[in-house]
Amino acid sequence: MPEGGRSAARLLPVRILVIGGGAREHALCHALNRDPDVTALHCAPGNAGIAEQATLHPVDAADGPAVAELAAGLGCDLVVIGPEAPLVAGVADAVRAVGIPVFGPSAEAARLEGSKAFAKEVMAAAGVPTARSYVCVTPEETDAALDAFGPPYVVKDDGLAAGKGVVVTGSREEASAHAASCGRVVVEEFLDGPEVSLFAVTDGVTVVPLQPAQDFKRALDADLGPNTGGMGAYSPLPWAAPGLTDEVLASVLQPTVDEMRRRGTPFSGLLYAGLAVTSRGIRVIEFNARFGDPETQVVLARLRTPLSGLLYAAATGELAQFPPLRWSDGAAVTVVIASAGYPAAPRTGDPVEGLAEVAEKDAPQAYVLHAGTRRDDDGRIVSAGGRVLSVTAAGAGLAEAREHAYRAVGRIRLAGSHHRTDIAAAAAESS
Repeated sequence: MPEGGRSAARLLPVRILVIGGGAREHALCHALNRDPDVTALHCAPGNAGIAEQATLHPVDAADGPAVAELAAGLGCDLVVIGPEAPLVAGVADAVRAVGIPVFGPSAEAARLEGSKAFAKEVMAAAGVPTARSYVCVTPEETDAALDAFGPPYVVKDDGLAAGKGVVVTGSREEASAHAASCGRVVVEEFLDGPEVSLFAVTDGVTVVPLQPAQDFKRALDADLGPNTGGMGAYSPLPWAAPGLTDEVLASVLQPTVDEMRRRGTPFSGLLYAGLAVTSRGIRVIEFNARFGDPETQVVLARLRTPLSGLLYAAATGELAQFPPLRWSDGAAVTVVIASAGYPAAPRTGDPVEGLAEVAEKDAPQAYVLHAGTRRDDDGRIVSAGGRVLSVTAAGAGLAEAREHAYRAVGRIRLAGSHHRTDIAAAAAESS
């Protein structure tokens, strides 16, 4: 079989459409853009940074018929759906209906992320270790669940919340207020120990885990401040047990994929397990049905296997024949630059400066992935969201990757912006 793992009898997936417009999609486009088999790369709707690597199309990412029509019109061989909302809305189903391979689960399978209560149900059936929990609808049910577990309280919005639907707090008042604002919630026991993000590519039968990463959810150094969508990440994890990935594959990922198939709703795409390495063993915090942001930035920075072949094999049910993945021996770190006021009230429209300096002075060790950017009427790149940029860097080890990343961060100028200064610091010191 040729390098990259594609069967010679299959059409190479040279024309690819990526759906989404954040740093995760920029990371996907960045990886696909350096894949020699990809000759046409499109993105809808994209952002100012993705525009430098792919042809953009102003199509609503959650509009299944519009996405399917665009993919068919472009003659795409593969559609890669980045965000969770289009997956839960059934965009993958619409594209599959016109005969185009899709990397991303069906709407039914995406309920693993779309409903935390459903995910708990699947985990229970599959014997997957997770936190004890209660699904609550009324204030009385919430109060009983909070009483049962005690502080610190963990309250999760049952539905999609863009990575910000979880409150972990010692305040009973804050926990109750969050539950009231959500409606249907999952209240669960607090899990001690460090958190790990592990992605797995699957075609609904075969499961191929990627390398683990760790992200940083709190806005400020030392894990202080409000919860966010993620302020940075790193990979590999020098403190993790050598057999961690194999253990998670056997106890979490494969049983979940097998259970989804048994239910008649096979999960094909990216299964993301958010894990806690507790004193009692590995426990699942949550599942996502897509690549995570900002972990994707560091995981793909270390992947040496061409990404298009891997995603195409999953989309076409040929993952069992795909060769073992190849990885860099080094490390990667990404640091998120957030706009003024993030996460409570992000300010937008501020000019982003220093991007050319990073490209000139820091590449290829460091590069900038755009999350919330656009071009204004004067052609300037300006902020257009809370998380604006992900500055990503590679190095022989975490210390070197950190050095490259923060040197590049120092060149970026965005009025009122903030970023954490301690991404991967503790792990670098211990490695």
